[in-house]
Amino acid sequence: MSFLSATLDRVKPSPTIAVTNMARELKAQGKDVIGLGAGEPDFDTPQNIKDAAAQAIADGKTKYTAPDGIAELKEAICAKFKRDNGLDYSSAQVSVGTGGKQILYNALMATLNPGDEVVIPAPYWVSYPDMVLLAGGEPVIAEASSQTGYKLTPDQLEAAITPKTKWFIFNSPSNPTGAGYTAEELKTLTDVLMQHPHVWVMTDDMYEHLTYGDFEFATPAQVEPALYDRTLTCNGVSKAYAMTGWRIGYAAGPEKLIAAMRKIQSQSTSNPCSISQWAAVEALNGPQDYIATNNATFKRRRDLVVEMLNAAEGITCPTPEGAFYVYPHIGGCLGKTSASGTQIADDETFSKALLEEKGVAVVFGAAFGLSPCFRVSYATSDEALKEACTRIQDFCAELT
Repeated sequence: MSFLSATLDRVKPSPTIAVTNMARELKAQGKDVIGLGAGEPDFDTPQNIKDAAAQAIADGKTKYTAPDGIAELKEAICAKFKRDNGLDYSSAQVSVGTGGKQILYNALMATLNPGDEVVIPAPYWVSYPDMVLLAGGEPVIAEASSQTGYKLTPDQLEAAITPKTKWFIFNSPSNPTGAGYTAEELKTLTDVLMQHPHVWVMTDDMYEHLTYGDFEFATPAQVEPALYDRTLTCNGVSKAYAMTGWRIGYAAGPEKLIAAMRKIQSQSTSNPCSISQWAAVEALNGPQDYIATNNATFKRRRDLVVEMLNAAEGITCPTPEGAFYVYPHIGGCLGKTSASGTQIADDETFSKALLEEKGVAVVFGAAFGLSPCFRVSYATSDEALKEACTRIQDFCAELT
């Protein structure tokens, strides 16, 4: 009999973390590697937020807090939802966790029973299916395509829903594609959900503020108020405020669900770091102007990467609406052979050969549930992006 839980056989380690670690190891060996796998901004946390954290330490705010967040942070979250999304929540409807991942995991653990299904659009963030599996549920993958800009259609959503469906996980702008749904596009999906009152909606709005051009962010309960009572609207400070390591995520939804999530958290991690919570209060309540400044940099990088990847032989790269990823399609590279003799059978062999031959680390598309593609994070310097894209162009040009 194995000492380890059989549940572990249902899940796999995070491929994005694996690629990042591989790039670090190669760099440590002295190899020239450009890592495009990390899903975090390269900007430093704004000074006012760091100052708030230092002040919290100086004031002795270093003790345990309530399991799912201090009152001041919950109030700031309620104000944010009202200000940015037109959604009214009370503090009793808010949960604060150790990063957005814990919030999603708590909700799934608190609600899923064996046989319950969760509809997940693909391409998806790598952790969604595995968290569902860990919680005892069954992920149901609804594949979008590059032809629709990697956005799920109403017919695809309808086809994926069954009497066993408990949740629909919705991520916009998307990791890994950067695809963002307009309010009009989102309304076509919420219209489907209105026909299935047993299906709850779990949003992942982590990239809400990272949008470009004329695109305007919208979230399901905002577009369809009738979904308010069966929607968990999830967000966090990681991306917009460059606070990935601070580990603060949050959500708002029905009190009964929030109470269940609190019970899960009270018996696992208990409260998020007290200092990080006070920093998050400042992030949400303080100046927001640097977000637009950072977005201008991200947009410039996005445009650079899209242009250069579309110039690579065998690659087509849609222009995403938000986040800091692109998801190029490599259909024109399949079946060819790299300069070192690697047969490009799929996006995994493409990505491995690209790393070994050109020193560019990307995440292969199968990890996100849709092939043949790969994900590029452009949250790095313009110089690194130019060099990486040049190497990708050279790699593709050498395929025979």
